[in-house]
Amino acid sequence: QMESTLDQLKSEIEAHIRSVPDFPIKGINFRDIMPLMRQPKLVGRLCQAVAEHLQSKGGVQAIAGLEARDFLFGPQIAQILDIPFVPIRKAGKLPGECVATVYAKEYGEDRIEVQKGAIAAGDRVLIIDDLLATGGTLAAAIDLITKVGGIVVESFVIVELAGLRGRAKLPKDVHTHALLVYPGA
Repeated sequence: QMESTLDQLKSEIEAHIRSVPDFPIKGINFRDIMPLMRQPKLVGRLCQAVAEHLQSKGGVQAIAGLEARDFLFGPQIAQILDIPFVPIRKAGKLPGECVATVYAKEYGEDRIEVQKGAIAAGDRVLIIDDLLATGGTLAAAIDLITKVGGIVVESFVIVELAGLRGRAKLPKDVHTHALLVYPGA
């Protein structure tokens, strides 16, 4: 029944995902979630459905989200479940002592960080991500949470661009649930 709530929302959510051809570069058909954000009740129902989906996984101690679009969903899901939201940000954006991981990008490398102590050793964590494209950032987030002793129960993505094969970069032992999967890039 939990999965069916998410399944029931799929077509409604998909109706609010806009395709933007050749963005950010030629050949990419960008899937824009911003029109979805203009549907507060639908976003609320999506967050509730993700929370119910998580409860079926045996619960989690924290929701982690990547800067910046995942901050739109992660805190709401965390609130519903009454658990902490843990922001994962680009280097230099979080105050205090942080733990970082570096990952390769198309042109060079990038670094993401989490505040030290935000995730306790053994915490079960869900990573929410709006988009799985090439997989580099999500793989780095899984690595970062593991590095601080957290256990990634699942990564939940709203949109997966299957043609970019990002799933292949993710650790096989972490289940990735994609709500909407689009073939191609």
